[in-house]
Amino acid sequence: MPIAFETRIDGSATMQSEIKFPTNLSPEDAKLTTQITIANHSFYSWRSYINALNLIPSEKQSYLVDMNSANFEFNKASVIVKTLRNYEGVVAQILGEIFQGVDVLASPLNFSGIVLVKADVPPEDLAREIKLRVPEAERVLPIKYYVPAEIEAISSAAQKIVGDLANAKSFAVSTVRRGRHAFSSIDVNIRVGAVLKEASGCPVNLDFPDKVVFVEIIGPHAYIGVIDGSDFPKKITPRKFQVKEYFKKVSLVQMPYLGGLEASHEMGVRIGREVQTFEVGELVIAPIGIVKADDLGAFIRGIFEGIESRYQIQARTYAHKPHKTEVYVQNLYELVRERIKEPIIVFEPEGEPVSSIASKLADITIRSDRVNFLVGSREGIPHGIFRFANLVVDLCPGVTIATDLAAASALIALAFAIHQKLSSEIGNPSEI
Repeated sequence: MPIAFETRIDGSATMQSEIKFPTNLSPEDAKLTTQITIANHSFYSWRSYINALNLIPSEKQSYLVDMNSANFEFNKASVIVKTLRNYEGVVAQILGEIFQGVDVLASPLNFSGIVLVKADVPPEDLAREIKLRVPEAERVLPIKYYVPAEIEAISSAAQKIVGDLANAKSFAVSTVRRGRHAFSSIDVNIRVGAVLKEASGCPVNLDFPDKVVFVEIIGPHAYIGVIDGSDFPKKITPRKFQVKEYFKKVSLVQMPYLGGLEASHEMGVRIGREVQTFEVGELVIAPIGIVKADDLGAFIRGIFEGIESRYQIQARTYAHKPHKTEVYVQNLYELVRERIKEPIIVFEPEGEPVSSIASKLADITIRSDRVNFLVGSREGIPHGIFRFANLVVDLCPGVTIATDLAAASALIALAFAIHQKLSSEIGNPSEI
């Protein structure tokens, strides 16, 4: 019986083209985990196939796939390889070339960022080799169990991996769900976590688990396995002290770059982004004597543009509300006279190597309410000011650092110095 329709992700059906369907399929030919592909349209149950014939979707989901997905044995997959988005085809080709006899499927069911690999070797061994030989693989997950994407089936399979947590100090459950289901990823995390905790007695640690139980759901298919927590690297770990708050003590005193309107503006943008990246307490633009107003104005406009552009990104992506750097203008000599009782750190090549005075730099910053970092421009900080500085620091002996890199270099040096100081005096922050 020919009929015209187009399936969509939201389950709607619209008239588009005539497709001829076979009439000799029986319900036994289309079980839940069996994929029927007809004219590039895929169905996962007899009910969805019948409803498609009648233009009435049974559920608000429909997966459009190619014939490669139709021929792949989803229930026999060995490894899931996660990739950069739109890099799945490249990774699949590399895997096929390196590992002879494997069956690979890029973007299964049109879900990007993943490649399924089927092989006749233990999944752990295959995963280990992929990690060693394929840098394009972002994460490699050896599969232990395959089940239909139903929460009861997933919970039952989780009970089989209790033994993998026998020597673990802690664990966490990580679920990634692709497609539409009657449950959420959080539902799976809670159910599987409860099952494993009760059966194993292993404590849950959502921040830094020793083991991670992964549940990868791809349409009607669910894959379960266990990997080391180190395979899920995090920016913040128990071995790191957070030094960001110390940057708020910094008053970055920057001599302006004045070299024409366009160059001054561009340099201002770069420096503005730098100071906002570190969320320094304040930026003081410090000219000496008389300067061209239009060049200075272009530099200052660039500063504000750079701060604002970086601040908007931080406001969208940070969990905390970022500190927006304040901007002032003051003559350099006047500032030095006014702040003579505050710590003044000059960054110029005539100073001591940062490695030799890192401890002093950290001490000064930690104990002070405000510390003034003086950074030059096309011309360096005048030598007369050196006499009033607590430290004169050479950030990179033998190299003259460009104006647009000086502020960031000084702040990174401060971060290194403070972290080294805290680590040596306090120890592992996780033990505090």
